[in-house]
Amino acid sequence: MQLSISDMILHAGPMGQMVILTLLIFSLASWSIIFMKTRLFKKTIAETDEFLETFWTSKTLNDANDAARRFPLSPEAAVFGAGFAELQKINKIRTRKESDAENESLEMQLATMDNLKRAIRKAESQEIAELGKSLSFLATTGSATPFIGLFGTVWGIMASFHDIGMRGSASLAVVAPGISEALVATAAGLAVAIPAVIAYNYFANRLGDIENEIQNFSTDFLNLVERDLLSRI
Repeated sequence: MQLSISDMILHAGPMGQMVILTLLIFSLASWSIIFMKTRLFKKTIAETDEFLETFWTSKTLNDANDAARRFPLSPEAAVFGAGFAELQKINKIRTRKESDAENESLEMQLATMDNLKRAIRKAESQEIAELGKSLSFLATTGSATPFIGLFGTVWGIMASFHDIGMRGSASLAVVAPGISEALVATAAGLAVAIPAVIAYNYFANRLGDIENEIQNFSTDFLNLVERDLLSRI
């Protein structure tokens, strides 16, 4: 009798079916992450392009801040928003200290840049961590599921040898069904792992590119603010 893969799974032992069920859960979770991240990265890139175009055409930082609120998925917009909020806090402090001596002006400007850099670096880390969320599950799936499938195969082969001993026959007709059922677990493990590994490598590379772009924007923004501050001295 020839059995399909579904028949092999249905006729497998409890341990074999548990392995297949575990692999199915990993597969559904990893594909959900793949689809979710694909959509997220696509929207992130689109909103970032729109924000950068709006940012460099804005006449004031207030205008750029108003535009940044329209792009919640853009990391650059979030970084700018954090930097702008820090600048507003610093300006309030500076306003209260306008009566201080002029020779403290340069020191205050340097302190402003240090605070601004820390706020921007924190925002960068938060945005990268948010975009990279759940990618570790893809890495775990890619590394663990082949071994889970291999475990199911080894267990199935052990059961087949047990059947051989019980029946007292080692003919191909006796061995083949059990071995084929066991090998399904290995195939299933690889089928789950391969897409997860490919997706993880792709998203990791895209995340690296996005991180570089965020750092480049942060550098440009800091240079812009520093030139403006130095022009007031």
